Amino acid sequence: MDLHSVGEDESPRDVIARLLREDILAGRLAGGERLVEEAIAQKFGVSRVPVREALGQLEGEGFVTIVRYRGATVSTTLRKDNRELLEVRRGLEVLAAQLAAANRGGSVAAELSAVAERGHHHSPDHGARIDPAGDVGRPFHDLIVIAAGNDQLREILAGVNRRVAWGLGDDPEASVSDHATLAAAILSGASVQAGYLMDEHLRRDEQYF
Repeated sequence: MDLHSVGEDESPRDVIARLLREDILAGRLAGGERLVEEAIAQKFGVSRVPVREALGQLEGEGFVTIVRYRGATVSTTLRKDNRELLEVRRGLEVLAAQLAAANRGGSVAAELSAVAERGHHHSPDHGARIDPAGDVGRPFHDLIVIAAGNDQLREILAGVNRRVAWGLGDDPEASVSDHATLAAAILSGASVQAGYLMDEHLRRDEQYF
């Protein structure tokens, strides 16, 4: 496969990681199957360097297990590991929402207010294509963790999100409504409600996994 014909903005490492990830998710690469650097490099027409980098990326995401002197294999516990990570993510996001509400939106209160206002005026009946980020400029969940004001939580949550983002669902219509309601709860200082709404919102994501 010619890497230059796939994803012009992607590096060879990114393309290889994406295509291997797709093969693993589709079952074309089975759990425990060896991933030989030289064979993969020949398949994609590249050196072993981007292959090694791609395998390292996939290891960080939980798709691949790398053992020194033995090389890389497809993870045999991928689904279990990521289901558990989604549960961890939900707990951390609920905490972030509660802290954000205690701070009433903190330094990003104005941006959260824009999210709430946009959701208030949105009508699903209009049939327009929805972009959950809208005009806010930053992803909604990033705003929540910034509003929480806890740098350690922000760092831990970022690490978890890097590992599970591939498995999350995408329902833009529901996201606009959920985000608006959650933003309003945070701005009003309703910590218990904000935590509950975040929990319900993320359970919807998890059902796609």
